[in-house]
Amino acid sequence: MKNIYFSIPVSIFKEGKDFVAYSPVLDLSTCADSLDGAQKMFEEATKIFFEELDRKGTMNDVLSSLGWNKSDSNWLPPAEVSHQTKKFSLALKA
Repeated sequence: MKNIYFSIPVSIFKEGKDFVAYSPVLDLSTCADSLDGAQKMFEEATKIFFEELDRKGTMNDVLSSLGWNKSDSNWLPPAEVSHQTKKFSLALKA
């Protein structure tokens, strides 16, 4: 058994009464009714995600398709360059 180590960006949004945790580098999300719950659920979902990749033997294909790079025997996620909240003003006919 081999351990892999990585850090990924995770955003948590409040949608109504729910908290949604999402990471673009895994294209993975989960939700719960509390911030702490969403964080815990995301950790569990990430664990299951990687266990399934390992079980199915699809780690290389899936992570490569998500923009990860293999360095020696470890995987590196895409680097987050910027995370911003942007304001927009649009004139729409609707």
